[in-house]
Amino acid sequence: MVTNERTVTGWYKSSYSGGDQGECLEVAHGHPDIPVRDSKTTPGPTLTFSATGWTAFVTAVKDGHLTAASCN
Repeated sequence: MVTNERTVTGWYKSSYSGGDQGECLEVAHGHPDIPVRDSKTTPGPTLTFSATGWTAFVTAVKDGHLTAASCN
């Protein structure tokens, strides 16, 4: 977890968020690891993933190995 999320810049909403669930996920470019946060709670916790871990997660979602959960 990022201890000071104010130092993280470059946030954008993931193309995998949205639809009828609302936008749920933001990621930030330009960091060695991938910061991720809930777009509805931007001052809340920020998690960081290795680039390899994030790529594996996105690939699993794209390939249908994981199903999207409601962000409510």
